[in-house]
Amino acid sequence: MDLPSWTDGKLGTMKRAALWLVTVVGEGNVFTKEDVKEAFPGVSQADRRVRDLRDHGWQIDTNREDASLGQHEQRFVRQGEPVWEPGKGSRPSTSITMTQRREVLARDGHFCRSCGIAPGEAYAGTYETAQLDIARRVVKQPDGSERTELVAECNRCRVGGRGKHTDLAAVLSAIAGLGSLERKMLAEWVADDKREFSTVERLWADYRTLPEESRVQVRKVLAPPAG
Repeated sequence: MDLPSWTDGKLGTMKRAALWLVTVVGEGNVFTKEDVKEAFPGVSQADRRVRDLRDHGWQIDTNREDASLGQHEQRFVRQGEPVWEPGKGSRPSTSITMTQRREVLARDGHFCRSCGIAPGEAYAGTYETAQLDIARRVVKQPDGSERTELVAECNRCRVGGRGKHTDLAAVLSAIAGLGSLERKMLAEWVADDKREFSTVERLWADYRTLPEESRVQVRKVLAPPAG
């Protein structure tokens, strides 16, 4: 089936943008906001209509999801719903509003819930600083149903956790199986929303990040004396 022309002014901007991505940019290729402006001269908020395609299953990455991209670059990764077809592309927007974003960041403590890094903080061993974003996480509920919930994550964890599901029922079941001392300890961590790690635990975490050559040296130091 032949696709409509992306230059057809009778189509809405979002539909034209989708067709432009498919027929001009191509999956896997990079484009910029300037490219969008040149393709749709005189069309206000054409770049927003491109972003709207994400609500219809289109994957369009920025440097938040793909560190290889420049600040003004985007990559058309994968086509979603063919919004130009009759009856498609008209569902209500599921974009996260600025109010929702502020609320999620506030309740999540303004740090990444996956790794604990704060916005603007450098990742260990790099000059790259973290940016916080809002991720959608599918959570399996105790009754077996699934619900999409919002959580604050940094740009790294958001990419690594894309498509990740969380099993709340399994977490609650594991808590029910804890002894009284372990349950009390966990309750204190949850109440404080943080946990202080011991020196040994921090050393273990550092060891896990070392290259194999360095791990060998650590194992030699820890090995029991011969004889």
